[in-house]
Amino acid sequence: MLRTALRNVLAHKARLAMTVLAVCLGVAFVCGTLVFAESSAAAHRAAASRDFAGIALTVTPKAAAPGAAPEEGAGVLDDALVRKLAGIPGITVRPSVDGSATLNSADGRPLRAGKAWANLAAAHLPGEDGTDRRHPLVEGRAPRTADELAVDRGTADAGGYRIGDTVTLATDGPVLHKRLVGIVSTRDSRVTAGGTLAVFDRATAQQLFSSPGQYTSVDLSAAPGTDLRRLAEQVTAALPAGRAETTSGAAQAAQQSAYLDTLTRGHRKLPMIFAGVSLFIGSFLIVNTFTMLVARRTREIALLRAIGATRRQVVRSVLWEAFLVGLAASAAGFLLGLGIASVLPALLSTPEDVLPRGPLVIGPLPVVAALAVGVGVTVLAAWLPSRRAAKVAPLEALRASERPPGSAAARARAAAGALLLTAGGALLVSLTRAEDASEENLRGAMAGCALLVVALVLLAPALAAPAVRLVAPLTDRFGLAGRLARRNALRDPRRTAATASALMISTALVAGLSVIGNSGARALDRQAAAGLAADYVIGSRTSMTSVDPAAAQRVAAVPGVRTAVAVADSVLFGAGGVRPIAGVDPAGVGAVMRLDFAEGSAKDLAPGRIAVSRSVARAQHLGVGSRLDGRIGRVQEPRTFTVVGVYEDNPTAGDLLGARSEVQQDSFVPGSVQRVLVRTEDGAVSRAAADRLRAAVGNSPLVQVKDRGQIVAEAAGSLGELLTLMYGLLAIGAAISALGIVNTLAMSVAERTREIGVLRAVGMDRAGIRRTVRLEAVTVAAFGTLLGLAGGLFGAWAVGSLASGALPHYSFAPPWGTLLLVVLLSLAVGAAAAAVPARRAAALSPLEAVART
Repeated sequence: MLRTALRNVLAHKARLAMTVLAVCLGVAFVCGTLVFAESSAAAHRAAASRDFAGIALTVTPKAAAPGAAPEEGAGVLDDALVRKLAGIPGITVRPSVDGSATLNSADGRPLRAGKAWANLAAAHLPGEDGTDRRHPLVEGRAPRTADELAVDRGTADAGGYRIGDTVTLATDGPVLHKRLVGIVSTRDSRVTAGGTLAVFDRATAQQLFSSPGQYTSVDLSAAPGTDLRRLAEQVTAALPAGRAETTSGAAQAAQQSAYLDTLTRGHRKLPMIFAGVSLFIGSFLIVNTFTMLVARRTREIALLRAIGATRRQVVRSVLWEAFLVGLAASAAGFLLGLGIASVLPALLSTPEDVLPRGPLVIGPLPVVAALAVGVGVTVLAAWLPSRRAAKVAPLEALRASERPPGSAAARARAAAGALLLTAGGALLVSLTRAEDASEENLRGAMAGCALLVVALVLLAPALAAPAVRLVAPLTDRFGLAGRLARRNALRDPRRTAATASALMISTALVAGLSVIGNSGARALDRQAAAGLAADYVIGSRTSMTSVDPAAAQRVAAVPGVRTAVAVADSVLFGAGGVRPIAGVDPAGVGAVMRLDFAEGSAKDLAPGRIAVSRSVARAQHLGVGSRLDGRIGRVQEPRTFTVVGVYEDNPTAGDLLGARSEVQQDSFVPGSVQRVLVRTEDGAVSRAAADRLRAAVGNSPLVQVKDRGQIVAEAAGSLGELLTLMYGLLAIGAAISALGIVNTLAMSVAERTREIGVLRAVGMDRAGIRRTVRLEAVTVAAFGTLLGLAGGLFGAWAVGSLASGALPHYSFAPPWGTLLLVVLLSLAVGAAAAAVPARRAAALSPLEAVART
């Protein structure tokens, strides 16, 4: 039976190749993702190890204890301590002054400012040989005075800077302007991953990031063979008690590697989702292929039974075929996965997020996964056809034609599908009353969608005939070819359904995701428009920085500006937790914020008097006149606030509104302003207007100038990932569906060889044969597309209430243009997949076709 299975695989290698390709895609994504994950983790570890290569210990000031004066940890790492540490035998001392600086590019726009943790700054500290090993010069010279600067090569290229240019930058204060005098290189993985590096002279760096004569850390390198534990004891003994501490270089490397790995962990999810979808859709192709092969070999299997083969041997024969096919798919998928893993870093990298490069790391897990996924999915999918093959009786060898499938099994399948459709539909409909996207509701939505998909797959054979007849007026317009195509699709509804299932699932996923994405984008747009009346928002990039308080006056004087209102942001400890509070001017806030008050008014805001959003009022049972105990910012003593207004939830206002004077006085940075809301004369938004506003705040790279469209786009960042996922799933589904259609039509042509020969003999030309096969493929594709479209739209409508919990303005809004494009692409896939089978059918000689048995 093993030899029989091997001969059958070789005899049908062209058709089984389609199955191999389908499984290969899933295996490739699984293996590629696993290899990519391990390789990127190894590259992160290697990069972090290079950052701390040769560092045995690092000395840093110890954080002050809670309640202690900040001065207790200051003035520790000075030149005297550096000399004292240098006196310990067997070590080399290298002090450092590190901090953070954000730069503007040459065109005045912030340079790679989206990742503050990688906007590094350091002092140029040459050793005894006159070179700084951390930042070796590659061009120009080192900075010597306070108005000079050096940057790394990547920063210079990205910012468009050359030696002699003036660089605009900021640390945590006013804007600085320095002349670029040198280009350095660095091995710091934070910089090579898309960050920036600015290098100052020693005195300037100490003034910016520490204090004169003080360092932020001291690195200690040990001679080979040094006992690190003994060295740590000696260094600790030399440090001021309780004011400094040591960390090993290995620990720092592990910490930085883990942090970088966490930032890029999300890159592995998308390929794994593609893997799961491709394997799920591919399983239908496997089932369909083996079902058709078993049906075509009914007489062959019956002969095997007649000469003594048992049912168990027949099952094993079909499963051996599936095992061999799965083994080939695993090998091909593993090799393709290595190619995917090698290109993923380049595909997923951005100018501000460059993934580290390194050799591929192939562990045992990807190999085991390739075999388990490839062989396991193929064998499991072939199990049902193998059981069907075992039921073939020896007398089937005497039949001249194929026995049609039993009606009892079809009725049982339809009944099971109807039961699951009812259960899944009821579960999804029940979620329309949900108020939020809780974990329980999300699990219910996933279960309902899964039941819906399985139900549609089971019901597809029963729905095939009505659906095909529904499109009969269109196919019949093509005359005899159209009528033959329709009848061929109706000849075996189960085969038609199995072929269309792959396209149905991919269409359902794409339709559902596109509706959710479009509805979410519209909700975000309405939410931003509902909360923000200003045309621009000028704000600090982090909560630890601020906008110049005098900037509002300068912005108001910019030509074309109608209103500029400063907002002080802080937090209020109270109201059931830590709540953001926005300090506003009661007289001017209405011009820049759209506030819909259910009770009270913004005009009543004053020190000790606040307004709360409706969600906070509901959660804390507050109303106008209620009293609330809390404290703002750095104030330690709580005070009592009176609620003077309740407004509809507003992302621009946040949870609480207070008087700006009070919030500024009590915030962590007294007197600071975090936002300036700007309204132009005619609502115009342009790059020139944004440049004028940026100039009014000193072109500080720490300050962002965004219009309403940019705010919406930033809030909808996750929707971009959803669109990527949607188009990826469409591509995978279309590819596997095309393979399934090619496979089905190829076998259908082979089964109808004599029929095609008769058609040719009675006068149908080759063009008519090709047209018939193509129309059959388009009919099958239309059936799968329409079924998937209906399922996807229903699922998206049902789970919309979960999204409305997070997006109050969410409403069901199908993107009809996108859905129409999906339908047209699906039909095009069907027509394209029929090209080869149609050409092969048309090439049959009438006499030879009629003579075949």
